[in-house]
Amino acid sequence: MAASKYKRILLKISGEALAGENRTGFDFKVMGEVCDVIKRCVEQGVEVGVVIGGGNFWRGVKNGEGYIERTRADRMGMLATVMNCLAVCDVLEQKGVPARVMTALEMPAFGEHYTHERAMKHLSGGKVVLFGGGTGHPYFSTDTGTVLRAAEINADVILLAKNIDGVYSADPAKDPGAVRYDEITYAEVLANRLGVMDLTATSLAMDNHIPVYVFALKDPENILRVLQGESVGTLVH
Repeated sequence: MAASKYKRILLKISGEALAGENRTGFDFKVMGEVCDVIKRCVEQGVEVGVVIGGGNFWRGVKNGEGYIERTRADRMGMLATVMNCLAVCDVLEQKGVPARVMTALEMPAFGEHYTHERAMKHLSGGKVVLFGGGTGHPYFSTDTGTVLRAAEINADVILLAKNIDGVYSADPAKDPGAVRYDEITYAEVLANRLGVMDLTATSLAMDNHIPVYVFALKDPENILRVLQGESVGTLVH
């Protein structure tokens, strides 16, 4: 296997992707395949941070709109991300991969409270670090939490594993003429509101010069292909 072109990565996995065709909850076959690939990354010497969305259980503003106050709805979403981190951490450990859950808010029964120093120590020690709880604040998405953690740990790249295989000029589910980009700049994403990540996350990535690869998690091997420098999905830079 070719050596990785990146030393430290931040992998963002959507909660819906972990649910597979079930749409909600977990598809343990999918989760096992993803963890197998993460294990191979670690065996290559790549330091891996992971952020997981909570959409397979709860999407704060979408599910709670009109029924639950926004701040509480967002906090419920934070809890969903922690649930996902705990599940993936367990599967990784079953496969012999050392892993730690770190939470943005203090939850000592569920994981370590996130600090930059502890996270860096775990990563340099070969542990996969799963960042739960988003930023710890309402009104910020897990996309923003992903870019924030990537900046804090000096990640070389963000791998955005989604249910779609890249960035398109329009929603391909609604527009059959939508074109997928191989590369695109942050400025173009923002100007055309292409929805790669929310605007806050995109601006933060641009300001900190962190490249983002957007690709489909349907084939978890795409993670390794990106690390080896293959053209997969869309590079935002």
